[in-house]
Amino acid sequence: MKKSFLPFFSLIFCAFTLHAQMPYMSAIPNGNNKKAVAMEQVGLVDITINYHRPSVNGREGKIWGELIHKGFTDLGFGSNNPAPWRAGANENTTIEFGSDVKIEGQALQKGKYALFIAYDNAESIVIFSKKTDAWGSFFYDQKDDVLRVKVKPQPLDKSVEWLRFEFTNQTENAAIIACEWEKLAIPFKVEVDYLKQQFEALSAELKNPRGFTWQSANIAANWCLQRNYQLEQGLVWSKSAMSNGGKSFTTLNTTVQLLEKLGKKEEATDLMKQAIAVGNMTDLHQYARQLLQQKKTKEALEIFNLNLQKNPNQFMPMVGLVRGLSANGQYKDALELAQKAMPLAPNDVNKKAVQEMIDKLKEGKDVN
Repeated sequence: MKKSFLPFFSLIFCAFTLHAQMPYMSAIPNGNNKKAVAMEQVGLVDITINYHRPSVNGREGKIWGELIHKGFTDLGFGSNNPAPWRAGANENTTIEFGSDVKIEGQALQKGKYALFIAYDNAESIVIFSKKTDAWGSFFYDQKDDVLRVKVKPQPLDKSVEWLRFEFTNQTENAAIIACEWEKLAIPFKVEVDYLKQQFEALSAELKNPRGFTWQSANIAANWCLQRNYQLEQGLVWSKSAMSNGGKSFTTLNTTVQLLEKLGKKEEATDLMKQAIAVGNMTDLHQYARQLLQQKKTKEALEIFNLNLQKNPNQFMPMVGLVRGLSANGQYKDALELAQKAMPLAPNDVNKKAVQEMIDKLKEGKDVN
């Protein structure tokens, strides 16, 4: 008796047909929304936003409060929880922070979050949720919220056709991130602990091969000095630079300035004498200019004088002394020296600068 294979083939065909009719979950159509990434570094923190960009598409005046619902509402699908807007189109808009940050002054740990916005023209709520792999807001649940902040929407002068995220008002430790669409922006401020993160980065780098050079240690020490941050560690690094690179004017001067900020005046004075003794013409000139910036005019005049004594008939120390004399109100002496320096000017730029000094001194004005 022959066996019939028809039921078997019918079963296979049916299974194939059912498979062909099922949507392929990882290839859901975008609905003509552009996929985009906005990525910036704020301080040393990498911030990445992944989102889809819907267009206005002729719906001017019908976006905010209509297409984008106010506050929280039941979207009629999914969990049926009152839900905010997904801050874009399609699947969750996500934002990832490479280190801990503050959002509108509130702490948020490093990591990846879904980004939602409960829109209201008077005051919107920006929401960071730990549920990052959902489809939009349909499965939103308040219990997944990690942080909520309230912000004031801002009008835009020009309409934005395709929704976008922009990083604006950037400083070394902060930025404004704004969701912009049509004629409205919803901004929130992100702050990072730049000083702490940069200090930790320098500390780590000085423990690898870069740390074996005096230049690296001096750069790190100077960073502490300029930022007035972790001065004791900066002093450790500056002394390491002196140990590895010798007591050059550069390493000595860095150490002197750190000692002064730490209130160790006597040690700083002794070390500065060593620095001046080994400093070349340019070193002394720049140091004296530094003293002028610190309003230490008498000390600056002494160094300018010393530099010219060590390097007579040289243009740089002569012009430096002009500045020193002028800063101390000795305009007549400064004018005479500036006139002597003019023939030594190496180029037209320097000649013009000296002539400007001469003109000011004739008027009884400080050249600095």
